[in-house]
Amino acid sequence: MKMNESAVLFEVSSGIATLTLNQGTRMNPLTAALQQGLLDGLQRVVADASIRALVLTAVGKGFCTGADLAMLAQNGSIEPGAPSLGEQIHDLMEKTGNPIIECLRNLPVPVVCAVNGAAVGAGVGLALAADVVIAARSAYFYLPFVPALGLVPDLGISWFLPRLVGRARASGLTLLGERVSAERAAGMGLVWACVDDENLMAEGLGIAARLAALPAGAAQEIRTLFQASEQQSLPNQLAYERTRQRELIDSESFAEGLRALAAKRPPVFPGR
Repeated sequence: MKMNESAVLFEVSSGIATLTLNQGTRMNPLTAALQQGLLDGLQRVVADASIRALVLTAVGKGFCTGADLAMLAQNGSIEPGAPSLGEQIHDLMEKTGNPIIECLRNLPVPVVCAVNGAAVGAGVGLALAADVVIAARSAYFYLPFVPALGLVPDLGISWFLPRLVGRARASGLTLLGERVSAERAAGMGLVWACVDDENLMAEGLGIAARLAALPAGAAQEIRTLFQASEQQSLPNQLAYERTRQRELIDSESFAEGLRALAAKRPPVFPGR
C-alpha cells in the first residue's frame, strides 16, 4: 500500500512502514504541511497493529533542514496587535513540532531513521528521536542555532544530544556549530552507523526487519529502561529491572523464546 500525502509519503510492506519526507527540492524544511503529514503518518502507524517497525527517511539531497526559514523571513513583518513571530513559532511547536517528537518516542514499534543527506537544526532532533539512526556517507549534521541565529536547540536536541555524546561534545557541537560528517557522527556515538549512500535504504529496511521480529513493546521497554537509568540511583534502577523481569518472564514472549531456544530455531514473537 502506498499513497502520497503531499509533503510526506507513507508506505507499508511486510509489516514495515516507511515515512518519507517529500519536499526534496527544498531539502525538506519543517513546513506546516510536512509536520502535519508526519503526525498523520505516525497516527496511522499507531492505529495499524500489523505494523511492527517504522523507517523514517527523506527524498533529495537533504534529510531535513529544520525550520522553514523562508517562511520565517516572509513573516518577519508583523502587523500591530498580531502575535509576534516568536509567539507564532511557539504555537506551531506546541501544536505539531513537539508532538511529532513525543509521538516518535512513544510509538509502539521501533523506529529506524535513515538520514539520506543534510540534517540541520531541528532536523537533527527529528533524526535523533528514532531508536536506531543510520546515515549515508554523504550526510552531515549541523546545529546552527546559537552561532548563526542566536537561538537554542529545539525538537528535543537538548535532551537527546548530551545523552548520546556527553556534555562536553554536546556543548561543543552546539556552541561552535561545526558540521559533523556521518562518519564522525558514528564515531562519536551520535548515530548507530555510517553506510554507503547506495546502501542506505537496504540497510535501513534490513535493520527494520530485524526490529520487527522483536517482541511487541520491546522498543517501549528499552526507551523507558534507559530513561529511568538516567534519573535513578543504582539501587533504584536494580529494583526497576527486577520489577520488569518479574512481569516479562511471565509473558508469552519469554515462553516463546524458551521454546525456540530448546528447538534451536529463531523465535516467532506475538504481534502487538
